[in-house]
Formats: sequence, C-alpha cells, structure tokens
Amino acid sequence: MATHLDLEEQEQLDQIKHFWSKWGTPITGVAVVVMASFAAWNGYHFWQQRQALQASALADAVVVAVNSGDKARVTQAFDAIKADYSSTIQASQAALLVAQAAVNNDQLPEAKSALQWAAEHSKDEGYQATAKLRMAAVLMEEKDLDAAAAVLRGSFPVEFKGLVADRLGDVLQQQGQPNEAVTAYQEAWKLLAPQVDYRALVGFKLNALGVVTPETVSVNSSETNK
Repeated sequence: MATHLDLEEQEQLDQIKHFWSKWGTPITGVAVVVMASFAAWNGYHFWQQRQALQASALADAVVVAVNSGDKARVTQAFDAIKADYSSTIQASQAALLVAQAAVNNDQLPEAKSALQWAAEHSKDEGYQATAKLRMAAVLMEEKDLDAAAAVLRGSFPVEFKGLVADRLGDVLQQQGQPNEAVTAYQEAWKLLAPQVDYRALVGFKLNALGVVTPETVSVNSSETNK
C-alpha cells in the first residue's frame, strides 16, 4: 500500500513539475503584471489625492485673495493653480471665481481671460459649458454681439442647451433680429423642463415678443372661467 501511494504521489509530482515547466514562466509573468498594476493603481490613487489636496489649498488661497480684494495675490494664486493643477476641478472653480470677481469690479478683459482658460482647460464638460455661457454674457456686456453668438453656437452638453438657446435669444434681440430670437426662445422653452423656474422667464420673453406659450393660454383660460 505504501509503495502504491508513493508511486501515485510521485506521479502527481511529475505532473505538477511538467505543468510548471510548461506554464510556470507565463503564470509568473501574469502574476508580476497583476501585482505591478495593483501597485501602479495604488500609486496613481495616492497621487490623485495629493494633487486634489494641494489644488484645494491653492483654490482656498484664491478665495482668500478675492475676498480681500488683493488683485496681485489673486493673480499669483490663480497662476500657480493653472500652472501645476490645471486638470483639477479646483482649478476650474478658481477660474470661475476669478472671472466673477473681475466682472464685479468691471474688469471685463480679466474676466474673459479667466473664462477662456476654463473653457479650454477644464476636464469637466459642465465647467466648460458654464465658462462659455458666462463668456457670452461678458461679450454681451462689451456689446461684442457677433462674438457672443459665435460662442453660443459652439458645442455644449445637452443639459445646457436650453440655457444656451435662451441666451442666444437675448443676443439676437440685441442684434435687432426678433424673429430669430423667438425661434431661439422657443427652442429654450422646449428644452427646459417644466419644473425649472427659469423656464417661466423664457415664457415672459416670448410673451413680450407676441408669442403665447401654452402656460399663458392655460392661465388666461382659468381667469376667463372665473
């Protein structure tokens, strides 16, 4: 019995040795790749966390500088976050804050510069779209209506297209194109969800241009029935 078991064990060992001699190197290679990938993923995750933390510190510096009205420090902190952490959400947020502060201080060129940077460098489509919408508003303030219209006719995520159409309607009105403005407002009305309060403002703009919206008809009918 012992001899039989010894022979059986030896046969199993021979099979294992044969298998390992044939597949040992590929298996080891796969194991090394898996372990290396795991280590790289952990390293990248740590790097991302560190980037976010350092970017947040600089973004806070931008906030403090903006609140203090220190333009030199705003520029210094914003330049630093753009240079070293341009791909972070914090950099996009800082750009929008810098632009708003510039608008509040009637510094439209500085606002445009910050918004242009956000539109071109932000990795988030929402921040890109917000920057472009605000850029159009700044251009309207400067009476550069053709440039504003060009920005609004660019590419936007579907979630922003209702707001974009509304702003384009404002531009077209200022350009003296009421019919085209109506078309833009109607597009905005169609795209904005009924529960969105801003949709009511679009309705007022359409009414002012002589276009009756379904909600206006409903309100007038209710008042007549009373």
